[in-house]
Amino acid sequence: MEERVQKILSQWGIASRREAEKIILAGRVRVNGAVVHLGQKANPETDYLEVDGKPIKADNRPQLLYLLLHKPAGVVSTCRDAQKRTTVLDLLPPQLRHDQGIHPVGRLDAESTGALILTNDGALTFHLTHPRHHFPKTYQVWVQGHPPDSILESWRQGMILSGKKTLPASVNPIERQASKTLLEIVLTEGRNRQIRRIAELLGYPVIHLHRSAIGSIQLQAAGEPLFPGRYRHLQDFEVHFLQDQVNLVSEKVPVQSKEERV
Repeated sequence: MEERVQKILSQWGIASRREAEKIILAGRVRVNGAVVHLGQKANPETDYLEVDGKPIKADNRPQLLYLLLHKPAGVVSTCRDAQKRTTVLDLLPPQLRHDQGIHPVGRLDAESTGALILTNDGALTFHLTHPRHHFPKTYQVWVQGHPPDSILESWRQGMILSGKKTLPASVNPIERQASKTLLEIVLTEGRNRQIRRIAELLGYPVIHLHRSAIGSIQLQAAGEPLFPGRYRHLQDFEVHFLQDQVNLVSEKVPVQSKEERV
């Protein structure tokens, strides 16, 4: 059956839907020898697909992988970086970096730290990052000063960013020190630099932002911390949790390696 080429690349774990579109626009994808244009359709069973000159076939489709990375500061949440900065893929071993189609689900700012899911399940990535899915993420955020509850209540109710009101959020103070406050913030949307922009708008700029959880998926598992720069394979129940969020059943159940925490 014919599908849009970017959807095929996404479903086969070659790249996320967004990354697949960039690859096509860069002229790196061919079907039956001809460069693909965005929106073009193909039949993976009968057409000859290539990415960067390498054939894409159903029988060499990589196993679906689901990883949780503790992103350190200074690392960008992309597969490639024109400025040659360290990317999240650079933190993985070669056998996961190459020819697996692994990519980040969403992004964290370069200066932010914490939980980031990496996968080659393009269908799951597409659904989890779609605006219609209000998927909760928890952040520990140090801000300058001591915002009063009236300010925090404005944040909870939603703020106008770029002409559109943000969704209600959970914003609660956890700790106060001499010149800063630690907030726990739970968002169900992910606009660009949303927390930093709102904090700046309210007059309490962010000092440090750390994502501690994605839904019920924690950096710490079975009492063991996941240190910055390290990753672990998601456990089956965690993968099922993600699939349940978007009512998506994957074609394959991943083989988990619970001992692999590097």
